[in-house]
Amino acid sequence: MKTHQQILGQEGEDIAVKYLIDKGYVILKRNYRSGHAEIDIIAQIDKQLVIVEVKTRNTSKYGDPEQSVSSKKQLLLTQATEAYLFNHDLDLTVRYDIISIIKNQYKIEVTHLEDAFWPGLY
Repeated sequence: MKTHQQILGQEGEDIAVKYLIDKGYVILKRNYRSGHAEIDIIAQIDKQLVIVEVKTRNTSKYGDPEQSVSSKKQLLLTQATEAYLFNHDLDLTVRYDIISIIKNQYKIEVTHLEDAFWPGLY
């Protein structure tokens, strides 16, 4: 049985996918796993591969959801992205986005941070 956090996370990813499709993105893969890393959403817009980390919370009382994407998580996303590019023989530019969602009984608030981080800059 799924926990409340797992259910909320799945709902957040579903909201993010719909949001991206409405903005013209093509969803290539959800929940791509490579080693210890998982990419929530792999999308494409024009000739750009977009790696999307989705963070969903009930409230921003303890900080915005996107603040929980640590440098370790960024490194794991980078490693998984390299594996995806290699395994699918792709030669596309890559962008890392975060979709931050606040979802509770009163509202659903979606914030899309394009180019949220650049691996290797830290």
